[in-house]
Amino acid sequence: MTSDNKKPLIAYYSRKGNNYLNGSIVYLEVGNTEVVAKIIQEKTGGDLFEIDTIKTYPEDYTETTNVAMEEKRKNARPELIRVVDQMDLYDVIYLGYPNWWGTFPMAVFTFLESYDFSGKTIIPFCTHEGSGLGNSERDIRKLCPNANVLPGIAIKGGSAKNAGNSVKSWLSRK
Repeated sequence: MTSDNKKPLIAYYSRKGNNYLNGSIVYLEVGNTEVVAKIIQEKTGGDLFEIDTIKTYPEDYTETTNVAMEEKRKNARPELIRVVDQMDLYDVIYLGYPNWWGTFPMAVFTFLESYDFSGKTIIPFCTHEGSGLGNSERDIRKLCPNANVLPGIAIKGGSAKNAGNSVKSWLSRK
């Protein structure tokens, strides 16, 4: 989906390394959300932007979940490594993230609060291991009240690599 022939932006946060997948902790060379982001890029021709934090999370998956829970409890805003230089070039933003504790990682809160999304369309996509989109769509609407937030898609992390047809079908409804 684009307007005025502009490319969409596909902004995503993804965790590579140790992750919970199909009931086990496994090492992922590429995080599940990044896998889906690249499928969306392939289908839309959009520009990719990785949301990444200056402070890295622990290697251990359980430790990371504890840090993520503490960040959520403190309503933290982790500092990001980079910014989108010309956000005004994008009218449509596909926003991707894993579901952490019922919503997106706090780094995505930082990202959403760093720009004015008034008049833009935000289309969420998330990866999860059973909790779907959680409260994330509501949280996007709260943070970006002047944006048009379309219904998102939730993809089980273990299915990310094979999500091409699901993503294509979802995109065709946008």
